[in-house]
Amino acid sequence: MKFPGQRLMARDFDRQVAELQVRVAILNGHTALGIHVTKAVG
Repeated sequence: MKFPGQRLMARDFDRQVAELQVRVAILNGHTALGIHVTKAVG
C-alpha cells in the first residue's frame, strides 16, 4: 500500500484518478475501523 505523498504509478490521467480513488477508499476503510460506535442505553 502506498501512502499519500508517494508518486503515482499510472501515467495515464484516468488511471491516476482511479489509483487515487483506490487509495482514498483504503484510507477511509482504515479510518472507519478506528472509530468508536456509541449506543444510547435506556
